[in-house]
Amino acid sequence: MNNPIVNWWRSQQLKLSLKRGDIRRAVQLLQEIQKSGATFSWLEKLFRDKLQLERYSQEYKRQTETLTKQLTEASQEKANLILMPDAEFVKYIYKVFNLIQHDEYKLQSTGIDERIFDDFESTLVEYLKEEFSKITDKQLFIKLEDAFDDINNLKIGHDPDYRFSLTPHVYFMKYFLENVYCVYLAWFLIYQDALLPSKVNILDIAAGPGTVAYGLALFLQSSSGFFDIPEMHISYYSLEKQDSFQFRGLQFWRRYIESRLTTVNAYFRFVTTDLFTWKSKSNNLPKDFFDFIVISHCFFADPAKRVEANNTYKQIFATSLKKSGYILLIVQDKKLFKVYDVHQAENQEQEKNVVHKFLAELGLELVWYKYLTSTGSRTALSGANFGKFAREKLPKQLYMSPLLQQYIGQKHQSHYTLDDYVILAKK
Repeated sequence: MNNPIVNWWRSQQLKLSLKRGDIRRAVQLLQEIQKSGATFSWLEKLFRDKLQLERYSQEYKRQTETLTKQLTEASQEKANLILMPDAEFVKYIYKVFNLIQHDEYKLQSTGIDERIFDDFESTLVEYLKEEFSKITDKQLFIKLEDAFDDINNLKIGHDPDYRFSLTPHVYFMKYFLENVYCVYLAWFLIYQDALLPSKVNILDIAAGPGTVAYGLALFLQSSSGFFDIPEMHISYYSLEKQDSFQFRGLQFWRRYIESRLTTVNAYFRFVTTDLFTWKSKSNNLPKDFFDFIVISHCFFADPAKRVEANNTYKQIFATSLKKSGYILLIVQDKKLFKVYDVHQAENQEQEKNVVHKFLAELGLELVWYKYLTSTGSRTALSGANFGKFAREKLPKQLYMSPLLQQYIGQKHQSHYTLDDYVILAKK
């Protein structure tokens, strides 16, 4: 009831309570005045507003504390999912691979982790010898010659057919080890930047025998003895036209990788399809799923094929890459510069322009790129000079070279060499 005398008395008591600092009693009196329907005095309005501000402040503080806790938990969860770079391991990789950063973009490597690659190479040679022993000598040399002539088109800037029965075997002999070596270092650079999750979904386009998966597996093997890898789970999707490449790659994976003690769990999924008959709406690739989409050495010399393939790549990027995901591109230096009719030289601005043009055609934005080189030079050495350099500086393919000499008539010693651009991008 709105009684003027009672209201006056409450107002006086509220004023007295405030003077005494009895805030609790003052709040009770304010609530009684409000319930009575009486009009607040200027002091009561001021006290009411003060209480509201304090409530807002407390609520804001609680919300801030809650959000801070949630962000901290989220950051810790993310950190737990990322393989954080171990300083000693990074130092070890720089030492055994003899990595030299010549400038912001050029990274030279003249070494290798022998404890990993020697075992890997020797096991691959054993596997190939067993495969060859199943074929008569006469048929073997005919089949190898056909496959070698086809895959050798890469050297003259043409696109091989990859259609012969021993094409995967010739690839294993000629290019696999070097490409694994390159991809290994690409994964190291990603790891060094704290971008490699312990649970990682990878789509490998034009995957061949799974070179990208092998490079990652060997890199993780190298970390043994430096830090304990959390339970690693790799979901690896191979998108490849030739099922024979996929079959041989998986066959050797089971022989080599799965025989090693490791905390890596790898799930393989094979999608056998031709990039040039790709259907964006009827394919069975998962949507918004992949942390990394990798295209390694599958950029076409033929202009029409290149445009068509790039359109397919862009469709896959748009539908299957996570918003936080990355695209890893690996392309040989000669092929990259030949596309734009540019002569490669020690010119960083020219190099950056070529890389940006390359990414623009794919609708991508650059994160970083590195030119991985054995010689430390952007300009090619002559055949004789490179041969001398390789013999003196580069790691040898001790087990594969005799096989190449026996079956393909190669005269020289094979080495692990690099001449590739490793490009990390986002859509």
